[in-house]
Amino acid sequence: MKTTQRLPKKIKKVWQLSALLSLVIGLVVWAIVVWAVGHFDWPKWIDNIFLALVLLDFVTELLVIPYRYRFWLYQITPTDVEIESGFFLHKQTAIPISRIQNVTLQAGPLFQFFHLQSVKIETAAAAHEIAGVLPETATQLKKQLMELAQEEDVNAS
Repeated sequence: MKTTQRLPKKIKKVWQLSALLSLVIGLVVWAIVVWAVGHFDWPKWIDNIFLALVLLDFVTELLVIPYRYRFWLYQITPTDVEIESGFFLHKQTAIPISRIQNVTLQAGPLFQFFHLQSVKIETAAAAHEIAGVLPETATQLKKQLMELAQEEDVNAS
């Protein structure tokens, strides 16, 4: 029952579009900075630095997508949910089944467009998310986690 799962490849498109949206927002803010530099007595180099930072952020977000996809894994065991991400900033989270209080499925506009959902796993202390799974997978994960949590409650009694 312990099999490591990856996110679907569609998530890469979501991350690309998210990077593009960040670029658009950054360019709007940059335009405001350019306007401000022209109307106030600010140094002219500020707008160039800001534009460079916006573009650097965009390129970095795009370059990180394959890395992010490769190292984002999750697995459900009878005792816990394990979420793993990152290589340089490696993070492993184990959520004990006995601590799970609620499992919620949600999808914002980008996820809805790409037919993806997030599985939000809540405990008393924190909320964890498996973001960007297919709707069928999300429903199955919710059902599986709730069944395991109920079994854990029965065994604990």
